[in-house]
Amino acid sequence: MMLQRDLIVTALIAPQVLLRLSMSEWDLLIRQGRRANLLARLAHKLVQEDLIEAVPLAPRNHLTSALQMAQRQDIALRWEIECICKALMDTGVKVVLLKGAAYVMAGLAVAQGRTFSDVDIIVPKNKLGHTESELMIHGWHGSHHDAYDQRYYRQWMHEIPPMRHIRRGTTIDVHHTILPESAKVKVNTAALMTAVVALPERNNLYVLQPTDMLLHSATHLFHEGDFEKGLRDLFDLDSLLRQFGSTPGFWEQLVPRAMVLGLTRPLYYALRYTTLMLETPVPRHVLEAARIGKPLVLVSKLMDACYLRALRPVHASTHSIGTWPARFALYVRSHWIKMPFHLLAYHLGRKAFIRSESHEDKKSGADADLKA
Repeated sequence: MMLQRDLIVTALIAPQVLLRLSMSEWDLLIRQGRRANLLARLAHKLVQEDLIEAVPLAPRNHLTSALQMAQRQDIALRWEIECICKALMDTGVKVVLLKGAAYVMAGLAVAQGRTFSDVDIIVPKNKLGHTESELMIHGWHGSHHDAYDQRYYRQWMHEIPPMRHIRRGTTIDVHHTILPESAKVKVNTAALMTAVVALPERNNLYVLQPTDMLLHSATHLFHEGDFEKGLRDLFDLDSLLRQFGSTPGFWEQLVPRAMVLGLTRPLYYALRYTTLMLETPVPRHVLEAARIGKPLVLVSKLMDACYLRALRPVHASTHSIGTWPARFALYVRSHWIKMPFHLLAYHLGRKAFIRSESHEDKKSGADADLKA
């Protein structure tokens, strides 16, 4: 299958090509990288390969600035995790990190140049109330105070409403599983939680085991309907596969573990699109085994048509006639697989009504200002 490769993807796969770019191409690359949340990762890659000094001054300034921002976020994240561990010290709850926080604290290559906006943790559902109350005591307050939003999160979702620290302004997402409870895919959360790995020289700090970390990353991307960070998340999968793939036993355990957790479909998509779009090296026997999660032929072709368009930088240079329909179709799909039809219809209808009501309020306010 012939694919059109965007400049930011080419730059991250084969950074030597950057030495031949014109200034207009550098301008496009910086814009694509910024929109895809990959600018700092590209900067780190260029530093790693001793190519950063070969970059013209203007784009180099953008790259080094993005990398410095990512490094400052890394420091802030580590401090935030220390605060979370301290807050939950007496609860008896294991602090299990997810996604970006886990990548950083586990010292994984995927964390280099990766930016993030919050800390995600997962705790057993029966410990959720205790965890939330302790975090509140230590300065984190819940958001989404509307009664419907509270019920939406607590009854149907896989997490409680995000909590924001009153002084630092930092956000923590507390999960009790990795997919909404109303979702069509049922995750074996008990198996996930019994296999967490303690971080060495860290008190009460855990991450998912390598196979589960990869599967969670795949599940997050391929159940989402917002693709602002879609390409960044695909590169996360690429990095995890490359690093974990050199660990003895990883490839042999990956598909069987996906079967245990009930996540064979997102694993299939993860392997298909990383190999297809990013040339991720995956053993052929693993690709064959992962076909257990492949959908029907017509669905598979539709998913290709959508994901090969949606998993590109959200930038004008990547837009085509099919881009918006592809992203909209995946947005609808993300809701369709998240909850039953009757809940979905009510939820989307309510959101549309509130959005319309909010628009009318703003319009009325603007009209009043004009008359004044």
